[in-house]
Amino acid sequence: MIIKSENGKKREFKGVAFEVLAVGEKSMITRMNFTKGDDVPFHKHPNEQNGYVISGVYKIKLKDSDEIITTGDSYTLGENVLHAFEVIEPGIIIDTFTPPREDYL
Repeated sequence: MIIKSENGKKREFKGVAFEVLAVGEKSMITRMNFTKGDDVPFHKHPNEQNGYVISGVYKIKLKDSDEIITTGDSYTLGENVLHAFEVIEPGIIIDTFTPPREDYL
């Protein structure tokens, strides 16, 4: 299945605008469009999350540590891992979720 960019489904999660780009049976991909102040509070979900930073600077907060990520960095968060994001400089992150997040559909 091919999804054209203009057909991405616009959504919002905790104040962050994003687009659901493609959804398969076992995974989904999203484009997170972070602006200044779009900090995401601590949360967790039953989905594994992998992300790639297209642009911007962020702080990923975990239970026991914080890490700064920027353009070209990537990450994996296992299922039910408590995490938060702080936007230091606005930008875009591509996230994949396995299985697809029901709350994003």
